Amino acid sequence: MRPGATLSAGAGRVAPFWGVVLRGRCPHCAKGRLFNGLLDVAPVCTVCGLHLADQDAGDGPAVAAIFLLGALTVIGAFLVEFRLEPPFWVHLVLWPALLIPAAVVTMRLAKAALIWAQWRHRAGVVR
Repeated sequence: MRPGATLSAGAGRVAPFWGVVLRGRCPHCAKGRLFNGLLDVAPVCTVCGLHLADQDAGDGPAVAAIFLLGALTVIGAFLVEFRLEPPFWVHLVLWPALLIPAAVVTMRLAKAALIWAQWRHRAGVVR
C-alpha cells in the first residue's frame, strides 16, 4: 500500500480478536496502535493506513462499564460492609480507588472489541 493511502472496509483482512482487544492494535493489521492515550482512537493506523476515525464505538463502552462495574461494586460493598463492618471512610477510599482504573480498563477493552466487530462485519462490504 502506498504511503498516505487509507484502507476502506472492503480491503478484507481482519486481525485476531484477542490481539486487537488485549493489546489495543489495529483491527486490520494487528500491528499499529488503535489508541492515542487511554481512550482516544487514533485517526489512522501508522502501519497499514486504515482510517480509524470512521470507527465509532458510541456509548457501548460506557454502558458496559456502568452495568458490569455497577453490579460488582454493589455486591462488593455489601460484602465488605456486612462481613467486615469497616468505618464509612474505608468505603470512601476503597471504591473510588478500585473503580476508576477498572472503569478505564473496561471501557478501553469494550471500545477495542466494538471497533474490531465493526471492522469485521464491514470487511466484506465494498464501498
